Amino acid sequence: MRAQAFTGEKPETPAPRVLRELTARGVLLGALITMVFTSSNVYLGLKVGLTFSSSIPAAIISMAVLSFFPRSNILENNVVQTQASAAGTLSAVIFVLPAILMIGYWQNFHFLQTMMICLAGGALGVIFSIPLRRTMVVNSSLPYPEGVAAAEILMAGHRDDADEGSRGGAKDILFGGILSSIFCFCTAGLHLFTDNLSFWFSRGKAVFQVPLGFSLALVSAGYLMGLSAGLAMIIGVVLAWGVFVPYLTAQLPEAAGSIMETATGVWSAKVRFIGAGTLAVAAVWTLLTLLKPMVEGVKVSLKSLQDTSRGISIMRTDLDMSMRSLIFLSCCLLLVLAAAFYAFVQAAPLPPLTAWGLVLFAVFMVIVIGFFIAAACGYMAGLIGSSNSPISGIGVIGIIIISLSLIFLDSGMQWFSNSAGRQFGMALAIFITTAVISSAAIANDNLQDLKTGYLVGATPKNQQIALLIGCCVGAAIIAPTLGLLYQAYGFSGAPLPRPGLDASSMLAAPQATLMMTVTQGIFSRNLDWAMLLTGLVAGVVTIGADMALARRKSALRISALAVGLGIYLPPSITAAIVIGSLLNPAVNLKLRKKNENAHSGQNKRGLLIASGFIVGESLTGVVLAVAVLVSLAMGHSASPFGMDSLLSGILGSGFTTARNVVSLLVFAAICAIFYKKST
Repeated sequence: MRAQAFTGEKPETPAPRVLRELTARGVLLGALITMVFTSSNVYLGLKVGLTFSSSIPAAIISMAVLSFFPRSNILENNVVQTQASAAGTLSAVIFVLPAILMIGYWQNFHFLQTMMICLAGGALGVIFSIPLRRTMVVNSSLPYPEGVAAAEILMAGHRDDADEGSRGGAKDILFGGILSSIFCFCTAGLHLFTDNLSFWFSRGKAVFQVPLGFSLALVSAGYLMGLSAGLAMIIGVVLAWGVFVPYLTAQLPEAAGSIMETATGVWSAKVRFIGAGTLAVAAVWTLLTLLKPMVEGVKVSLKSLQDTSRGISIMRTDLDMSMRSLIFLSCCLLLVLAAAFYAFVQAAPLPPLTAWGLVLFAVFMVIVIGFFIAAACGYMAGLIGSSNSPISGIGVIGIIIISLSLIFLDSGMQWFSNSAGRQFGMALAIFITTAVISSAAIANDNLQDLKTGYLVGATPKNQQIALLIGCCVGAAIIAPTLGLLYQAYGFSGAPLPRPGLDASSMLAAPQATLMMTVTQGIFSRNLDWAMLLTGLVAGVVTIGADMALARRKSALRISALAVGLGIYLPPSITAAIVIGSLLNPAVNLKLRKKNENAHSGQNKRGLLIASGFIVGESLTGVVLAVAVLVSLAMGHSASPFGMDSLLSGILGSGFTTARNVVSLLVFAAICAIFYKKST
């Protein structure tokens, strides 16, 4: 099959001959990749609060391995990366589940309960995403940066009989990948460059920050998003660091630490909740605006599922899992969920009727909240990519709703009236949210994978089956990995797993700490609701401004979701995305000046180089993650390639300044090269 080059649009219909997709060797290879990447993601997520997307690295590994076997093809490789992508997403449960240990309810991770909640939640995420496929993938203009990049790399690797244009496209991807890999290794591996640079200043006690971020993958995501989303994120950054943080720091007494520590603490403890409130309003509004096309898409999906069940012929590239399979699978998953929740609840001294009532409540919350949060996460993944989708922010919204619902149920029952009851209530809220996060994370990833499959001409049904297999493998790996890491290192804020543990080596688990703080605040009635309400108001105002622009038929719009992301995400991440979004119109303007007939949207060469940036940084992140794990297993440093200590000893205090200047200059030079080669 000769793959077609494309620019984010569906390629020409592939040749009619049937290609193998879901194969035994592909499933085995996908399972092995999933095991490795899941373990790496769990460790990195607990240590620094970030996970990497495994879709693109899995696609590269799959093409390399399957090339030694006969009849390997692009669709088989696509299924392998779809299955393995569960590693980068199902591991998002680490943002929630360790909080149960932090509040002291568990002393270690229960293998079966952890596995069942991850498996059932993740598999439900696959099912939730199936009726959303037409609305959010087929009939949507969302950029899906990682999905497009994965499709480009798959097609570049299978261009037999390629013409000169196709070879040029592969060279552009390779160029971007090599450049991004070198820059990422110098930054995250050698520590020769910094990954962000911020300018801090104060007026009185008010602290301001102007952030910069140096991730080429994030620049690519911004380039694919375009100007409107980037400007909306700028508004979010300005609100966070030009309004909220300065105002709140000005209210503080004289701080003991530096202005940077003070401002960062205020942003983390307060302003992020404003961002979460804005995201909540934006997510609800987005779902309301998508409601009509979603309902129509669901109707079409259900009709095609019924047609499949009745034996009516449907195009292979539009074929989802059958209605009968979905109903059977959903019933099985609901039973697994009920069993997991009953195993969790029955440990508490509750009457059987009460215990089963809480089980039914938990299952209901996972289904209802899980679907809406999955849809919101899927939209955000389409906007900025799976890796940058704020799963933890959505988790904050989910745990607030679930905790408040539990407290409402408790009114008059007094289950949570004493300290032991409150501890159980908090643990149950965290456990339910774990299932919701599993569902949302997988739906978030599946829509990205379905975009890749849509562009390369894959069968959606086979991708859905592959991701279900990935959920099974990932769920089986997460539980023992969490237990092993807890026993080896411990988690900050959790009881020591064994005496004599070095507290300095503990894993930070920052998102789980945030979930614990939110849950404790709700159950003890002292959560800072003012920040959340401020975020709700900011979201409503942003939506009103966007509607006014729409009435004036303005080309620029203000996405409330993007504004919320600008407030919630670390500013260095947002800044890099914004830089990419500004490069997009600059490239298009130059192209229009060179050729009046040039396409006003994304140009093909810029898309290919941007895809290469994402590929290079993803692969380098995986290699460095493996290197860190091996180094720690051998008793060495968590920074095996780092040269910052050596250079700091040679250059002294001037090293930091020199590194900042060099990082800024190199990053600016790469952006200039990208602009020149794209035009």
